[in-house]
Amino acid sequence: MKILDGKIVKAQILAKLKEEVQNLERMPGLVVIQVGNDSASEIYVGQKEKMANQLGYKFKHIKLSGDISQAELEKIIKEINSDQSIDGLLVQMPLPKHIDSKKIQNLIDCDKDVDGLSDVNAGKLTHNVDTLMPCTPKGIMDILDYYSISVEGKNVVIVGRSDLVGKPLASMMLNNNATVTICHSKTKNLELFTKMADILVVAVGKKGIITGNMISDGTIVIDVGINRVDGKLYGDVDFESVKDKVSFITPVPGGVGQMTVAELGQNVLKAYKKRKI
Repeated sequence: MKILDGKIVKAQILAKLKEEVQNLERMPGLVVIQVGNDSASEIYVGQKEKMANQLGYKFKHIKLSGDISQAELEKIIKEINSDQSIDGLLVQMPLPKHIDSKKIQNLIDCDKDVDGLSDVNAGKLTHNVDTLMPCTPKGIMDILDYYSISVEGKNVVIVGRSDLVGKPLASMMLNNNATVTICHSKTKNLELFTKMADILVVAVGKKGIITGNMISDGTIVIDVGINRVDGKLYGDVDFESVKDKVSFITPVPGGVGQMTVAELGQNVLKAYKKRKI
């Protein structure tokens, strides 16, 4: 078993970005909008600010009251869309229930959509057109690339069909000539599919849902889950029961979670370049 260390890959990506950013005419600008006081969101926004400061990006955190109206939030987004000094804009999820999250994501200028979640960018990804891609699945592809693991011709099984990870990752894998199966909560006999996987990606948010008896020897396992139980972090994969069967595995913590912020940094620079063309 070999550990796929996200910390190493993240450090390399950020070092390359920092070097490139120093030679730009102006510093790329990133705005993060947070609505309400979700404690997890506070942590994630802090990580993004730290990354931006590390790279020399201009960073602005707009924190709004949890009872802001849909119309008021839309007005702020439209203002940022027209601000030429801002290259990347993301709205931290989750949003309060009275806000239409999908409408908000699609209101963001698709050339500033550094989360890659708008319908325009999702469509481009599906059609294999270069675009801003969601950060977590892009991080998975970069980890595999760093460790010289080709997905071409491999059976890739993805457990989880979210717009954030499962669906965009399936498109990325297909665009790189993998054979892709997506499993989800309605899949019957999950074990039948997970045992077929050359590469198994698990992104459902349930501690230890995949155990050693559900995979074949030599499987490459990408564990996207981050589950906090009694103050400790666990993945979606039961590490102890699979570790003697896998060839490679991402740890939790220290695996895919490390990559998301690094990929955001890459997306901001990409957005900057797209807008300069």
